[in-house]
Amino acid sequence: MSVNLKRYLESESVKTSAPCRIDMGGTLDISTFYYPLRHLNPSTFNIAIDLRTHVRLLPYDAPVVKVSSTGFADAEYPVDSAPFDHPMGLIFAIAAYFQAEGVHIRIDSTSPPRSGLGGSSVAAVALIAAFSNVLTRIGVSRQLYRREIAILAHALEESVAGVPCGLQDQLAAAYGGINAWRWHGRVKEAVFEKDAIFRKSALQDFENHLLLAYCGIPHESKNINQSWVKAFISGNNRDRWAEIIHCTQKFTDALKRQDIQDAVEAMNRETLIRKEMTPEVMDVTADRLADAAREEGCGARFTGAGGGGCMWALGQTAHIDRLRDVWEKILTERQDARLLDVKIDSDGLLYSCR
Repeated sequence: MSVNLKRYLESESVKTSAPCRIDMGGTLDISTFYYPLRHLNPSTFNIAIDLRTHVRLLPYDAPVVKVSSTGFADAEYPVDSAPFDHPMGLIFAIAAYFQAEGVHIRIDSTSPPRSGLGGSSVAAVALIAAFSNVLTRIGVSRQLYRREIAILAHALEESVAGVPCGLQDQLAAAYGGINAWRWHGRVKEAVFEKDAIFRKSALQDFENHLLLAYCGIPHESKNINQSWVKAFISGNNRDRWAEIIHCTQKFTDALKRQDIQDAVEAMNRETLIRKEMTPEVMDVTADRLADAAREEGCGARFTGAGGGGCMWALGQTAHIDRLRDVWEKILTERQDARLLDVKIDSDGLLYSCR
């Protein structure tokens, strides 16, 4: 039975937001990988960054769901017949899960569209939190915890994507901070555990070791992830994924010791392995950015599954300062390409009502 939210939202709109992320070791958060590789203790690493996706629920006169999102045409459908293969199909799938109608969903992102920073997963986390908040206030259900929101966002995304999806983007959005996520694949409890790499007090200093660039071309991670999954299922590249696990472990251990140079070496090795498996994971601009990073003694990696979107770099502060000038010059040669601010987000999911 559908729940018409118009009357409640007329007196109190609901706003939520969640951060995007930069990452390393991705794909290992897909169950296709972490179950058979659990003996190697797979993990992924991500940093929540203060490029937030904001979701607002507003009243809507018609008994439908309307969605407005930056970069897409507005769309509205009855909740029971909304298409999940629509460009905003995940948003409609979430509305269908909660059987919500009489609502206008507004999504505003501060990150570039399809930038490889986990934007669709972030929007899903923020929207689920918003619906859970409203339904709790009107007595229909209880407020979901962060862990529950992340798991539900992943399940719904995977159900409409038609391909296996990872979970680390939703976790970064829900929790914020700098974390390694351990994918132990246990049956009687959550398949992951959170390992905080830095205390909150150390996050601001660590920002000086980071650089983030949008390469000017939207990414298409679905095809790259599909190729990795298909090859893995066929028995190919298993040794390379084992090495990627080792690189990610070495990377996070180095950061815990504050050994930036060891982390840089592990980061560059992981990027090289993926580039050897899938050359299209990085285009010409991304290759130039990565080459420049190595020349300046820094590490560089694409975000998400690559294929366009963003590149991020790690290094000693002096090296990053030099690299910033080099990257800025490279990025001026492509329209829309630019450096993005890197502010680490320690809050994760946030709510507000008014």
